[in-house]
Amino acid sequence: MLKVRNFVPKSVLMLSATYSEFRKDLKQFLDQVITNVDTLIIHRGKGKAVVVMSLEEYNALCATSHELSSIKNKAHLDASIQQIGKDMIDFIPE
Repeated sequence: MLKVRNFVPKSVLMLSATYSEFRKDLKQFLDQVITNVDTLIIHRGKGKAVVVMSLEEYNALCATSHELSSIKNKAHLDASIQQIGKDMIDFIPE
């Protein structure tokens, strides 16, 4: 059985395993990471850890980081998000 442990922030559950647990159930852990878009933290001892995520999730993270790296892009995205929120409020049925 794969273990899910609670990490900061407390509202987010992450998949977590020791190095030995990961080795023992490698396929199962990797399948869960890909299927459920989970992030897996592998603890290696002495406070060291490794994060495993799907390539799709990694690429999305990189794209988001790139988009937010420009002040102009960030301002445009923020304005778009605000507009979407305003449009959604305008369409609330009575």
